[in-house]
Amino acid sequence: MGVHDGCEYATGLMDAVSQQNPPIYNNNQVNPAWDRIMNELKRQPFEAQRERVHAICQLLAVEGEQAAILNGEMGCGKTMMGIAAAAVLFSEGYRRTLVISPPHLVYKWRREILETINDAKVWVLNGPDTLRQLLKIRAESHTKPNVPEFFIIGRVRMRMGFDWQSSAVARKIYQRQNVAETEAMPSRSYISTHQYAACPNCGTMVTDDEGNPVGFVFFMASNERRTSCCECHSPLWTLKRPGKTKSQEEVIHKEICKIPTIGPKTADKLLSSFGSETLSAMLSDNVFEFINLMDDNGDLVFSDRQATRMERALAKQVFSFGQGGYQPTEFIKRYLPDGFFDLLIADEAHEYKNQGSAQGQAMGVLASKARKSVLLTGTMLGGYADDIFYLLWRALPNRMIEDHYCYNANNSLGSAAMGFMREHGVLKDVFKETSSGNHRTAKGKRMTVHTSKAPGFGPKGIVRYVLPYTAFLKLKQIGHVLPSYEERFINVAMMDEQASAYEYLSQELTSAMKKALAKGDKTLLGVVLNVLLAWADTCFREEEVLHPRTKEVLVFVKPVFSENDISPKENELIEICKKIKH
Repeated sequence: MGVHDGCEYATGLMDAVSQQNPPIYNNNQVNPAWDRIMNELKRQPFEAQRERVHAICQLLAVEGEQAAILNGEMGCGKTMMGIAAAAVLFSEGYRRTLVISPPHLVYKWRREILETINDAKVWVLNGPDTLRQLLKIRAESHTKPNVPEFFIIGRVRMRMGFDWQSSAVARKIYQRQNVAETEAMPSRSYISTHQYAACPNCGTMVTDDEGNPVGFVFFMASNERRTSCCECHSPLWTLKRPGKTKSQEEVIHKEICKIPTIGPKTADKLLSSFGSETLSAMLSDNVFEFINLMDDNGDLVFSDRQATRMERALAKQVFSFGQGGYQPTEFIKRYLPDGFFDLLIADEAHEYKNQGSAQGQAMGVLASKARKSVLLTGTMLGGYADDIFYLLWRALPNRMIEDHYCYNANNSLGSAAMGFMREHGVLKDVFKETSSGNHRTAKGKRMTVHTSKAPGFGPKGIVRYVLPYTAFLKLKQIGHVLPSYEERFINVAMMDEQASAYEYLSQELTSAMKKALAKGDKTLLGVVLNVLLAWADTCFREEEVLHPRTKEVLVFVKPVFSENDISPKENELIEICKKIKH
């Protein structure tokens, strides 16, 4: 779907590929109706972006494929193209779009959707009211929306599963026990009571695999697997909240106290002034509105110094106000019909390529609930063939099953992934021959084989799984739409106190690393490199370096600057800005 240049034989190679695999879209196949839709958007895509949107929509709406992949460099406007594609596909009957976003870009997606599409309706499934919104969405699932609807969920919130516990009622069984006669005491009998687990719905006794009744205490303590009643098939388990249930005020009070400069008293004052609902909406929707809080007189609640510290912390902080462990993906899987979402847009799709990733499995579930999928990524391949296997299986299961990459008898894709690697990737078989001693007639030898993967993805795999579904875009293909810039290296010397602390840090870490290497331990190589590269820019906070395995403190350095001090690099930047201004 895309054309590249870059080598002496590029033209000939592309001609051969085009003959064997003709593109489904080229520049002279513009759909006028789709072009008019893009012309009506509040923000207009560039010409190169339009072409990729046409190609994606052609693949999904006309060719009928399950998924399309948009592989673009950083800064190419993949978000814009995904929104434009959803707007075009709305005219083809794709009314509901589910967006899986990185957690820090959830509200950027919402903002860009509202700034691009007229009358778009956006649901953010990333806050404390997600379950309530999903219940409302399910209640309205029978109606067809007359405007484009977008549902945005953060990648972290997309996990599968929930907390549960066994559920049963205690059923008492009375048994008469006979005691044999002895010389000291005649025979007698007594009534014993036993409590067994029973179904809360029909009262049927819970039995084990051998048909014996299960004790109530033992059953309630067993949480290895979820079971159901053998008579009425009601579940013998129930959802539970992890830990003690707290009120919304208590949850928000606890989260607010994590923000710098805010203690329990300030948190109480904020809750009494603004209420839990308002604060919850700010912190889960747009945390930077919280910094600019104003009182009834129109004065800012926080000082400039407080706002500076809070802004640094809030840029990296994630708030979670949800009660209970029921995940949105689990709700969508169980209670929304297949095809409820017409289009799935997975931003940073390469994050879902790992085999055992809970987020990757959740993405696969959501893709199966949608009619079509669009994957946005800048690094589709990581160098190995199996980097793309599970992503393809989650987005294009029909194609993978067609090529016989299926689950085995153990309900695992491991053998299919290995087969994919052997056919399209590179595997190294390392043979090792060792002597196992002398026998009576000959010397014994033992051969062991170790197989490991190596970088590489074959042309057959690219032609089969990449080119037919992928539209490529480089930043230079968009044109001269960005201002020119010049890069210059400026060497900024550290202050004496800063340089002294850095020297101490370097000596201590280097010494610890050499001792570890002498013992064959290489775990400190990355730690030492990362700390020494980053410390000069982060010396406004304490630095405590721990051994990654033993958690032993290797070195501790106090902060050199306070929060409001200007570092040498910041001072140099300020001077440059002053010169440019004048």
